[in-house]
Amino acid sequence: MSTKGQSLKEALQSAFASSVIVLCLVIGYLIYTYLMGNPNNFEGGNVLNGHPLNYLGIVYRGGFIVPLLIAINVILITFSIERLISLMRATGKGRLSSFIRNIRSLVNDDNIEDAITVCDKQKGSLANVIKSGLHRYRTLQSDQTLQNDQKVLALQKDLEEASALELPMLSKNLVVLSTVASISVLVGLIGTVLGMIRAFKALAQAGAPDALALANGISEALVNTAFGITGSTLAIIFYNYFSSKIDAMTFKIDEASFSLSQTFASTLKK
Repeated sequence: MSTKGQSLKEALQSAFASSVIVLCLVIGYLIYTYLMGNPNNFEGGNVLNGHPLNYLGIVYRGGFIVPLLIAINVILITFSIERLISLMRATGKGRLSSFIRNIRSLVNDDNIEDAITVCDKQKGSLANVIKSGLHRYRTLQSDQTLQNDQKVLALQKDLEEASALELPMLSKNLVVLSTVASISVLVGLIGTVLGMIRAFKALAQAGAPDALALANGISEALVNTAFGITGSTLAIIFYNYFSSKIDAMTFKIDEASFSLSQTFASTLKK
């Protein structure tokens, strides 16, 4: 892919991510306003002063921070699904260990064309890297202008470049999950603090201690904390899960690249 084409692809991906975030914010507002703010969730249909009849009504009373927290959780779910699909596609078909063993066997028998066919069927990031190396492998075998050590270095460089193109796609959008893990609980705490301020302010204006009103105000304020902690916890779990998958994929790519270059070096000595 040309540099211009790669830049256009990255711009489109960035625009897509931004659009998804904006859409999630809109969805959060709509859920808060029309689902949680439904009059049926409150006593007498009074959204402002009626007692909440269910959890939707209780969450609605959490205040204007709630739709932002809903949006954050929707963003978390959306990008987690996107990463899951992307990593499944990057893994390709079949077990990677079996694929590496198959490629190693074919290369040892000098069946480069068959190995390339196996890569085409596997259709994963590892297969893309190995396929690029195999094409270079075959070209270097017939190259009479380079010394053997230069050929090995040329193959290693080609494998490194192919890996450099694949690895960013594996970790793309993980920064969204790490950001959600960091800010979700903080936004929830902001909502809780604001809710507590409103509760104690109303209590002070009442002129007399009202334990029931204070308890209700605190429970509504803590809704934000619950939302924030939930989002942050899930984001950390998903981020670590995807990071471990990417690390395993990176290790497989490095292992296969090293094996291919070592096999090539061995064939040159024969």
